[in-house]
Amino acid sequence: MELLRESFQREIDGKPVDLYTIRNRRGMVVQLTNLGAKIQRIVVPDRDGKPGDVALGYDTLDGVINGQASLNAFIGRYAHRIAGGRFTLDGVEHRLALNDSTRPNTLHGGLKGSRFCVFDAVQISPSALELSYTFQDGEEGFPGTLELKVLHTVTEQDELVLAYTATALDRRTVGNFTSHLFFNLSGQGGSSILDHTVTIPAGQVLEYDANLIPTGVRRDVAGTPLDFRQARTIGLEIGADYDLLRYGSGYDQHWISAKEPGVCGFLAKVADPRSGRTLEVYSTEPGLQFYTGNFLEGKVPRDVGKNGDLYVTRSGFCMEPSHFPDSLHHPDFPSTVIEPGHPYAGKIIYAFGVQA
Repeated sequence: MELLRESFQREIDGKPVDLYTIRNRRGMVVQLTNLGAKIQRIVVPDRDGKPGDVALGYDTLDGVINGQASLNAFIGRYAHRIAGGRFTLDGVEHRLALNDSTRPNTLHGGLKGSRFCVFDAVQISPSALELSYTFQDGEEGFPGTLELKVLHTVTEQDELVLAYTATALDRRTVGNFTSHLFFNLSGQGGSSILDHTVTIPAGQVLEYDANLIPTGVRRDVAGTPLDFRQARTIGLEIGADYDLLRYGSGYDQHWISAKEPGVCGFLAKVADPRSGRTLEVYSTEPGLQFYTGNFLEGKVPRDVGKNGDLYVTRSGFCMEPSHFPDSLHHPDFPSTVIEPGHPYAGKIIYAFGVQA
């Protein structure tokens, strides 16, 4: 088998950090590191067959460590926000880090979450890599030992498939997972994504308060800037005077899928008019966070990525399938409790193509 692993010749938490490559026979290439399961490159062709990198990322390990914390990571043990940094499970209150900037929330699993953890890696084939990490009982304040495995596969249909399982090893616990990949389909990582067109078939979003926490209300998108049931550009109404846009400084909302629970179904499509590249998103998850890089700050050297690209505000977007944010405080939301003997299994598919 050809060499598909490059050593960064560094250890973090006593584990070696490496860069892995997976690819198909058509020319699609994905590179990722086992630090935070962070994807650094996704190379796919444009309408003329010219390959280009559509993932924001970093050329060096120092960039991965010191750059945007969540950039391209696989997020666990708990994706998105938990209000107040606390929750109760089986009558016991668990307190977590308040790490959501100036807001009183826990974000993406805490101070480290999975973003800064070194996963164990097994190269399954030239097109598949399995990354695994076990969260310990009490880690980041969460109860229970939770084993997470994420299989990354590049298919011959130019898809990147993330298939993941989370197994509670000793007691009831909680988990919410997503991919925090930042895309720019033009292949120019520092350029604006406002001309990309987006389709999201969902007819409802979660209503948020000013701290970006769901109120419990499911708001219809009809007649609002959040209505992407017909394709529209990201920039068309991103600056509209609408409360949910103000709270997130742009698109950073959670759409509620109407598909059957647990079925891997279509969630969104994005297209870039310059390159002709398209991205379709499928998942088993019940919702989709669409984020337009509103807090990519362009600090130097922190956000200088590959080839000197400066990752400024709205130079990348995320499509993050997951369970709903703050589900632990909303009993009517799909449950994120994981029981021993009943592993949670999920799938996210990013399917690339081209259009005229």
